[in-house]
Amino acid sequence: MAASAQPAVLAALSAEQAKAVLAEVIKAFGAPENAQRMEEARDNACNDMGKMLQFLLPVATQIQQDVIKAYGFTSDGEGVLKFARLIKSYESQDPEIASMSGKLKAMFLPPMALPPHGAGTGGVAAS
Repeated sequence: MAASAQPAVLAALSAEQAKAVLAEVIKAFGAPENAQRMEEARDNACNDMGKMLQFLLPVATQIQQDVIKAYGFTSDGEGVLKFARLIKSYESQDPEIASMSGKLKAMFLPPMALPPHGAGTGGVAAS
């Protein structure tokens, strides 16, 4: 009977617990060895979105896995996705979680630059 209760540990974090884990994940990205790994991955990606997915995302996923596995999440990509879904579910309820989540995403997702408004082709796509 205890075995069937085990999966319930996943994503059974309160907003406060989720906030604490999120803070720990953000802190892990700031650790010197992880910051260096992320910088190397960024250098390899050269601001290319495809290469970001190839080089940066696996490093970011590994850093998150190392933290969240202590909180009942599986130590794989699925665990990171479940953690991300949990955080997303709290974003609308807690502005601090939303802010921290944005900060975390900014650490490994490239900024989405919008083209200047009205510049260049005057809004007509070049062919």
